[in-house]
Amino acid sequence: MTSDSVKDNLASAINIIPNREYLLQGSVVDQYVEVLLHRLRGLCDNVDDGAETFYDHEMCFTLGMNTPGTSALPLRVRRALDYQDAPYQLRYIGQQELDKNRPTIVRSSIDVACNSAIVEFLQELGCRLDFEYTARGYMFRKGRMKITVSKICKCGVGNKPENLELISQSYLVELSVLAPQGYDAIAEDMRLFAEQLKPLVHLEKIDYKRL
Repeated sequence: MTSDSVKDNLASAINIIPNREYLLQGSVVDQYVEVLLHRLRGLCDNVDDGAETFYDHEMCFTLGMNTPGTSALPLRVRRALDYQDAPYQLRYIGQQELDKNRPTIVRSSIDVACNSAIVEFLQELGCRLDFEYTARGYMFRKGRMKITVSKICKCGVGNKPENLELISQSYLVELSVLAPQGYDAIAEDMRLFAEQLKPLVHLEKIDYKRL
């Protein structure tokens, strides 16, 4: 196999790998979360047995320092607290693209399954743990779209349940799709779905640089 054919095969593979995340975010106060869940059960697929639940612990690392002309590399490690045998997930999320003509945020996203040694490995590389939190809630699917409704808690000493600290009196709601580059049409489907959740929750493009 020639080097040109290898490059062509690699380019073809990249075009089908879901390496772009389309994202909308919002929140709903605790007192209305059951109403939102009821609506999602009516709109989403395969919820006859109830919504899928999750309880995850996420650690957010940074490799390198933000200096003039360079930027730190953000890496996330997530593990399921309710499924101890599930693999850890290492995730890279790139800078968000805020195109005013596009209804969602778009950002690069690469996910890799790994084992628990990934935390020690990142620390040996020189990664700094910036913060960690737990997310507990419900997950729905509508076609390729994933909808999560989660309660976010700040981790305390030892990451024990009694040491968790609630971030707010509301639930984080995220609507996302992982797709290969060039599937921008999915963003319009997400906008139309988000319209069906109003006025319970307004899912929007959030520019974190302004926060």
